[in-house]
This record gives sequence, structure tokens and C-alpha cells, in this order.
Amino acid sequence: MAKPNYSFEKRQRELAKKKKQDAKDAKKRAEREAAKGNDAPAQDTPA
Repeated sequence: MAKPNYSFEKRQRELAKKKKQDAKDAKKRAEREAAKGNDAPAQDTPA
């Protein structure tokens, strides 16, 4: 029987975790940019 390659499995888990975190960060960044874009015109108009 073949010996399991634990380092490969660990590397794959780390890559999956990093990919998920990068996607989450990109989503947050997009939401901030959208909110920033929506807030800017509202601040320029006088009350």
C-alpha cells in the first residue's frame, strides 16, 4: 500500500485556505469601494 503524502495534503489545505481568504478580502474590498463610491456624491451635496 502507498504511503500517504501528508506534506502534499497540508500544502493543498493551506492553498485552499489562502484562496478562500483572498476571495473574502476581494469581496470586502469591492463592498468598501462600492460604499465609498455611493457615499462620495452624498457628502458633496449640501444639506
